[in-house]
Amino acid sequence: MSLTALVVRHVVFEDLGLLREVLTARGYGIRYLEAGQDEITADELLAADLVVVLGGPIGVGDAERYPFLAPEIAAIRARVEADRPTLGVCLGAQLMAAAMGADVAPTGRVEIGFSPLTLTEDGAGSVLEGLRDVPVLHWHGDQFEIPAGVARLAETPGFPNQAFAAGPNLLGLQFHLEVDPQMVETWLIANAYELAMHELDPRKIRADALELAPRLTAAAREVVGAWLDGLARS
Repeated sequence: MSLTALVVRHVVFEDLGLLREVLTARGYGIRYLEAGQDEITADELLAADLVVVLGGPIGVGDAERYPFLAPEIAAIRARVEADRPTLGVCLGAQLMAAAMGADVAPTGRVEIGFSPLTLTEDGAGSVLEGLRDVPVLHWHGDQFEIPAGVARLAETPGFPNQAFAAGPNLLGLQFHLEVDPQMVETWLIANAYELAMHELDPRKIRADALELAPRLTAAAREVVGAWLDGLARS
């Protein structure tokens, strides 16, 4: 019997990308829940062997305007309190942090484009070791605080909280390991207004994505593969 990976997706162009191959290679069958369309309940999230919560252009503070966020956070809270394997990416990590009692808020600035992480002492001894000196894709303006009792793994000059882990089963990443060059082009189109507003040139992001694709593909396989292999299953 295959393992089940339940993937919460907030916008259609932010999917598993490179992570799909890593999951299927380890025997996971993948099913998407479309946030805002499908009901996201604690029972459903708890039933999956793995939950991946992906990114999106809204924030934790938008729950009044996007009412599906409150029950989504509640479902994630049940999942993390049960210490069931959960990976959050960008908005997904912010939702995990909120579910764990940490503040998440806009910073008034953005971090968009490829740049490397600085690993903390905890991060250097974690599955993120494979990202040392590897530029990763950032695309965010909100920031989570690190939940109490949770290890902070990585930082950048503008955003000191880039990743956290609570034991082997709970991992939150502010950045995007999942994106391949084909996905980047779709992101550039979908976010054209945001790029123009911040005077960011899509040609630079596109060129970086193409140049870094081999390294990022290898890093995504290494990091997420190591995390999956280290999961503690009940």
